[in-house]
Amino acid sequence: MRAVRGAATAGACRNAVTVGGMASPPLRLFLVRHGECPSNRELRYLGRRDEQLTEAGVRQAECLAAALTGLPLAAVYSSPLQRAAQTGRRIAEGLGVPLVDEPRLIEQCFGDWEGLTRGELLLRGDAERELLLRWERDPDATPPGGESLATVETRIRSLLADLAADHSGAWVTLVSHVGPIKVLLCAALAVPLTAARRLFLDPGTLSVIDWGESPVIRLFNAHGHLGWREARWMRH
Repeated sequence: MRAVRGAATAGACRNAVTVGGMASPPLRLFLVRHGECPSNRELRYLGRRDEQLTEAGVRQAECLAAALTGLPLAAVYSSPLQRAAQTGRRIAEGLGVPLVDEPRLIEQCFGDWEGLTRGELLLRGDAERELLLRWERDPDATPPGGESLATVETRIRSLLADLAADHSGAWVTLVSHVGPIKVLLCAALAVPLTAARRLFLDPGTLSVIDWGESPVIRLFNAHGHLGWREARWMRH
């Protein structure tokens, strides 16, 4: 984190807002879900499994890089998993800034469920079914050998505090996964983590939050850079 302190550009400072006659610039977060990887096609719980991008995922990453190039983005932080790092690397290269590895952006760990679909879990018996349903409604519930969404929230709020200190008034890109991005969106909306179940994020999409005392979501699950009909929800 400290390696890029002070990297905010003058262009980013133009985005300050005025509150009560005093400048109060938000931290503008560009939240990127990584491009497609093989398990995404079948809606499998991927978690910490370290898959690379598919050909379609590489194209999505390149489209993201083209869309963000030229914006006054001060830094690009990425989850260390390959699918995020491969996406982030293309964005960072387009912007001419370093790619910063940030472990707190890693996906939620699904433990024994990784590699399985929801449908497959529901067929594994009553005990597994009940655990899955409880996990879906309780952010403190944990998959066997995994991590709760509440635990993800703890590390994401720690990251937010560091970003606000290091990049006040700047625009910053975070390349991450469904879990951490949904936690950020819930935090911005000041809603319980259970609301995350009502949000859907496609691979290779972009969301934007102005983070401050009263956060504002500017953009959610945007896929204009990929083409209007390219998002998965448009095809199913």
